[in-house]
Amino acid sequence: MPSKTLQSNEAAATANGATDAPTLKGSEIFVRSLEEQGVDRVFGHPGGAVIKIYDAMERIQPSFEHVLVRHEQGGTHAAEGYAKATGRVGTVLVTSGPGATNTVTGIADAYMDSVPIVVFTGQVPTHLIGNDSFQETDTTGVTRSITKHNFLVRDVHELAPTIREAYHIARTGRPGPVVVDIPKDVQMNEAPFHYPDEPHLPGYSVPGKAAPKQIDRAAKMIQDAERPLLYVGGGTINADAPEYLTELARKTNIPVTTTLHGLGAFPETDDLSLGWLGMHGFYHANQAVQNADLIMAVGARFDDRVTGKVDAWAPKAKIIHVDIDPSCISKNVYADCAVIGDAQKVLQQLLPKVEPKDTSDWLDQIEGWRDECPPYSYEDPEEDKLVAPQHVIEQLYEKTKGDAVVVSDVGQHQMWTAQHYKFGRTRSHITSGGLGTMGFGMPSAMGAAFGMREGRDLPVVCISGDGGFVMNAQELSVAAAHGLPLKIAVLNNDFLGMVRQWQSLFHDDRFSHTDLKSTNPDFVKLAEAHHCVGLRATSKDQVDEVIEEAWSINDRPVLMEFPVPKKEMVFPMVPSGAASDEMLTRMFDKEEMAAE
Repeated sequence: MPSKTLQSNEAAATANGATDAPTLKGSEIFVRSLEEQGVDRVFGHPGGAVIKIYDAMERIQPSFEHVLVRHEQGGTHAAEGYAKATGRVGTVLVTSGPGATNTVTGIADAYMDSVPIVVFTGQVPTHLIGNDSFQETDTTGVTRSITKHNFLVRDVHELAPTIREAYHIARTGRPGPVVVDIPKDVQMNEAPFHYPDEPHLPGYSVPGKAAPKQIDRAAKMIQDAERPLLYVGGGTINADAPEYLTELARKTNIPVTTTLHGLGAFPETDDLSLGWLGMHGFYHANQAVQNADLIMAVGARFDDRVTGKVDAWAPKAKIIHVDIDPSCISKNVYADCAVIGDAQKVLQQLLPKVEPKDTSDWLDQIEGWRDECPPYSYEDPEEDKLVAPQHVIEQLYEKTKGDAVVVSDVGQHQMWTAQHYKFGRTRSHITSGGLGTMGFGMPSAMGAAFGMREGRDLPVVCISGDGGFVMNAQELSVAAAHGLPLKIAVLNNDFLGMVRQWQSLFHDDRFSHTDLKSTNPDFVKLAEAHHCVGLRATSKDQVDEVIEEAWSINDRPVLMEFPVPKKEMVFPMVPSGAASDEMLTRMFDKEEMAAE
């Protein structure tokens, strides 16, 4: 309900004849614009350069909820988690200077992973910009290379149209972050308020359907192929296309392998699913890539973690590349058939053009590779008080049966999650891929949990390592204050595990500054200090007990600590600079490598 001050402004505007455009302060225009945009949640932290906006929120009592985060980086990751879980645009509001610069890591993460967020930053008054004023930073300059677009609003009359444009740019085409920098005087000045029905962006266009000629060409290539493969990325999920992708795979009997962000685009319980490919992907998936005669990439960008040595990747395959971003076509791998368009629309165009195929011989060959290097094999640790990390993830899957949103941080646990949790739902897997941001997991899970309040009644499970978790552990208090029933699994090996793995394999066991045992907190006490519940399993027998107890608590976050072996490594593994079929497997002998 608008405040009395806002109502009086509207009444004055009506008396002056401007019946459809009340005169408001910029801070009020900001709040009203977010309401008109349909924003339901803002992750933010106040400061001097946005104090007028926060005052307007207190007076107006807007329809959206503001979540006071404990750190601006945490707020930006929370907006990412919200966006990935819901498919909507995440919103962040911070002050100038350090408030703005604290969001940079989250903005860069969203840019690399095509996540739609809008970050509003306060700025010093326009007449002081460039004077090295208190808490001044050239925010648009700092973020220019890590945003889809950014704005500096210099006139209050531009504020509402700019906000309308920012959300449109963030969510359309290839999604991404947009920054809107708002000087303090723009927040204080007045202008008639009118929120545009449509954005005014004459130079901005978004591909829709693909050229029919390219669709026909792709259909013929599929029909002629004997060893076809669907390589599916996060763009498929962004386009809400998994339903059509699944229909295409089943109609043509083509096996499917996904990227880290593509997990959930195709049900991993399906017989056609090969799971994950790339550096730590499955052996049989990478062998399929290396022996396929056709690879159809849908919403994937052929990044280095997938391809390894690019000139040795998929040497026998013709490439069909479906992507909404023309700049991705043939950027890393040459596309024999470039299909530029929205993945959902492209698949809808393609489905009537293809016929069922007999790929049984090809599937049998892939099954042979699966038998050669089983994807889910691991050994229990020798120490009684330690737990195999893979077992923890498998038990989390058994508890949820895939009906959960799983958020992982960055490191070994991230790879084990991708390998051992079977993702069957779209938007069920959230992680930091392109930037590889440690500290992403906890705040992003919090954002996803807020998103689950808007219609998707699914538990949110955060899987983290001890190194990454403490980087943004402060957001535990925020999650507790809002009663979010997060389930957090910390796999604690008292090391920076992934760096340790590389130090062991390639640097003669020189574990330089990766031992965390002397600096790690007591994670159970840390959880309790943040008003959460802390639990710990110290043997394999206790894993299920701890998980069951965690699921019985639904009024606050629960942190489950699982001590795991520090020597455990993630296999298979494609070493840096190697081809995808030159994988190190669990049978790998480091001494033999050294002898060679």
